[in-house]
Amino acid sequence: MVDKKLTIKELTEMMHELVKSKGWYEQDSKRPQTPRNLAVSLSIEAAEILEHFQFGDDIKDKDELGSELADVTLFLLQLASISGIDLEEAVLKKIEVNKTRQWDKL
Repeated sequence: MVDKKLTIKELTEMMHELVKSKGWYEQDSKRPQTPRNLAVSLSIEAAEILEHFQFGDDIKDKDELGSELADVTLFLLQLASISGIDLEEAVLKKIEVNKTRQWDKL
C-alpha cells in the first residue's frame, strides 16, 4: 500500500508496470491493450458501477464500489496514456470549457 498521494503520472506508471508484469503488452497477448479494447473494458467496468445502484440509491458496499471505481480509473489512465493524451491537461481544459457552459438551473 502506498502512504502518499500520487499524481496521475505516478498512478499511470504503476498501472503500466502492472500491465507489463502480466504480459499484456506482449505481441501475442490474449489481452491486447489496444485503444479499442481498453475503451470496451472501460465501458464494461463503468457498467459494473451501475450494478451497485440497480435497485436503489444507497451504497451498500463501499469497498466493492471503490474497487469498481478503481478499475474504471485504471482503464482510463491506460487508454489516455497509450493514446498519447495528457489526462491531467485534458481534465484541466475541460474544467475551463465547463465554466463557460450554461446548464438548466435546478
